[in-house]
Amino acid sequence: MNQIDLGQPIEEWRDLESVEKEEPEKLGDICISLRYVPTAGKLTICILEAKNLKKMDVGGLSDPYVKIHLLQNGKRLKKKKTTVKKNTLNPYYNESFSFEIPLEQMQKIQAVVTVLDYDKIGKNDAIGKIFVGSKASGTELRHWSDMLANPRRPIAQWHPLKPEEEVDAILAALAGKK
Repeated sequence: MNQIDLGQPIEEWRDLESVEKEEPEKLGDICISLRYVPTAGKLTICILEAKNLKKMDVGGLSDPYVKIHLLQNGKRLKKKKTTVKKNTLNPYYNESFSFEIPLEQMQKIQAVVTVLDYDKIGKNDAIGKIFVGSKASGTELRHWSDMLANPRRPIAQWHPLKPEEEVDAILAALAGKK
């Protein structure tokens, strides 16, 4: 910009580009806390809150709740879910879920966190999801590593939600590798 003479009229032509390339749709963010106590073999996942969730209902809001699946080699071990928060895009949960996992199995575990919109009629729609574990990447892997490096201490972190299909495809690929 500093090489342009703004005192002169500037005429420049550009081809229009598709808006789809711009930014992927924002699904919102979730804050979770992870804590592992090796001596007890206990993993605690606390769903703290979510913010800026994608609007799913006609009225411009959602009825979000969070589901946690614990996977080992792609197989579901356990499943837990939070309460439904009505008519909000910024739900506050502060709900904890504990799982018994021996230390030697911690490397094989993935915790999948899905934010869904509750619907009385029909299927509950996934707003977005993330997974943490030794096979995760980016902030999710860092969060898992921080938890393992700080036994008995809860480590809270925000994560941007990703499209369900994207996360499912990664998990399917991981399950295939073992």
